[in-house]
Amino acid sequence: MNKNQSYEESGYLFNVDILVKSRSNALALQAMIEMLNDSENIADFRIKSGMELGQLIEAMLQDKRKSLIKPGASAASLPNGQAKPKAISQSDKSPSSPAEIKQSSSQLYEWITDCIRDNRLTRLTANRGGQPTSMPCRILNFDENNQLLNVYHVDEKQVYSFKLSEIIEVV
Repeated sequence: MNKNQSYEESGYLFNVDILVKSRSNALALQAMIEMLNDSENIADFRIKSGMELGQLIEAMLQDKRKSLIKPGASAASLPNGQAKPKAISQSDKSPSSPAEIKQSSSQLYEWITDCIRDNRLTRLTANRGGQPTSMPCRILNFDENNQLLNVYHVDEKQVYSFKLSEIIEVV
């Protein structure tokens, strides 16, 4: 037996279910990610399930798709010719007519859903405490009822929640 054995650190993979108490799924997700990021022993993690986020967006998109399939829909109302918005800003959030509001919010939800699905890196500019803050981030989810957008700051490795009214621009 060799008494001069060297001890190397190895990585071990565990599949666990974690129950986090919180007011909403988004806040529970934020708390869990912060907890995992604060631990020095956790090298990496992947959240495979449990995010009950985006269900309202999916329902809205399905309703929109169903309305586009109806025989009375004109070619002008189809979004196929429209480009997805590259930037969502405050000016995009304040259209004048109700029809423009519905179309603008529909495009916003579709764009947010695409960002979440593609895990797209975006730059978010928000007004926090009177100071404009710009951050490279990935959108984790959008809570339509509370108008909250949860993002993961890729440099700081932290999760932030913003109300839509705080967001100046997302590119």
